[in-house]
Amino acid sequence: MKKEEKLTQDILQFIGGKENIKQVSHCMTRLRLKLKDDGKADISALKNVNGVMGVVVDETLQIVIGPGTVNRVAEKVSEITKLGIGEEQGPDDENLTFEEKAALQKQEIKQRNKTPFKNFLRRLGNIFIPLIPGLVASGIINGGANFAKNAGVDPETTWMQILLVFGGAIFTYLAVLVGWNTAKEFGGTPVLGAIAGMILFNPMLADITIYGEALVPGRGGLFGVIFAAWLMTFLEKRVRKIIPAAVDIIFTPLITVLIVGFASLYVVMPVAGVLSDGITDGLTSLIDMGGFISGAVLAGFFLPLVMVGLHHGLTPIHLELINTFDNTALLTILAMAGAGQVGAAMAIYVKTKNKRLRNIIKGGLPVGFLGIGEPLLYGVTLPLGRPFLTACMGAAIGGGFQAVMQTAAKGIGVSGLSLIPLIDDGKYILYFLGLVISYAGGFIFTYLFGFKEDMAKDI
Repeated sequence: MKKEEKLTQDILQFIGGKENIKQVSHCMTRLRLKLKDDGKADISALKNVNGVMGVVVDETLQIVIGPGTVNRVAEKVSEITKLGIGEEQGPDDENLTFEEKAALQKQEIKQRNKTPFKNFLRRLGNIFIPLIPGLVASGIINGGANFAKNAGVDPETTWMQILLVFGGAIFTYLAVLVGWNTAKEFGGTPVLGAIAGMILFNPMLADITIYGEALVPGRGGLFGVIFAAWLMTFLEKRVRKIIPAAVDIIFTPLITVLIVGFASLYVVMPVAGVLSDGITDGLTSLIDMGGFISGAVLAGFFLPLVMVGLHHGLTPIHLELINTFDNTALLTILAMAGAGQVGAAMAIYVKTKNKRLRNIIKGGLPVGFLGIGEPLLYGVTLPLGRPFLTACMGAAIGGGFQAVMQTAAKGIGVSGLSLIPLIDDGKYILYFLGLVISYAGGFIFTYLFGFKEDMAKDI
């Protein structure tokens, strides 16, 4: 039996079997399962399955099994359950009363450990997570092309121009993709959300004057697109309730696009523009003025955000910084969180005699160096407790260094050593030095204060 098949069978065994699953999805490192009965899941046993690096119980059951493997396991689960990835299975009994259906729906949407802020970040994550593979591919292509240009390659050569087209394609139409995913996330017609992105980023806006000033295409950035696409969904649902079914296909989208289109230009763009400027200018000012302290605080507190799976909510901020300044200084600072964790894991590997713990670290370190820290987070530092704090301390030192050196990235989607080609202004060595500082900081803090052998007895 192949490794992925064995892992899939073990997971199914401890979550109540395939019949207990009603939705299957995944991100870069986690298998996400919605269960019919959460009480049937044996979380303790699931954590001890060989290949499982951690378990997060949230609105969905999130099982950390690492990049690459998670794709294959999700496909196996989908194949066994006959559920498409992302497809939710309805109630088994088709004869439920209206009241019973309403109660089931209320139960399904009820989320544990939910706050408005966390829900907002989850929504943002759901919008951007499907775009991450494209952002990674485009970012690496862009980074490689710019690295070659800095090394003296003529950017006018055909192959360089082609690479820059490949690398910039997703960013050219990113507003359309974000609008599509936003409408889909909120239960609307995706193409109407896409139209919201097309409207706000249309170059023809530059020829239109509103409030005495020419419109600026893209004003408000992706924040504006998200709000406009949500407004499309909101209005579409309400218009559909009053439009006869026979003409719904004609008048519902027509009325929705006209009303939201005008609202987007007269209201959304100005308001989102102020919001976007406030966030981007505020962050850059914080980093510039706060220097080492600001960088240390941002990097040191990033791992807790990753811990609850809300770090993808920062993606639109990175993209807006790139849209405004052509780079994101925030990403190089936050990337130190993963580096601090790598250092902490190396210190534990040196000190511990626990074979299982050492094997988990050996499996998580390679991807940890490449910027994917969740295997080490859920498999090593978080379960042990204190190393999680010392990893944050190591990250803080590296984050402070990156802020002082004013490093920044021209793309997103990768971190750790993988981010080096995307570093702006030729500061590759400075960024790498920051990584080394975080590695060393996480190692030293953990070796001296963060780990004792008795912590590993329950791993």
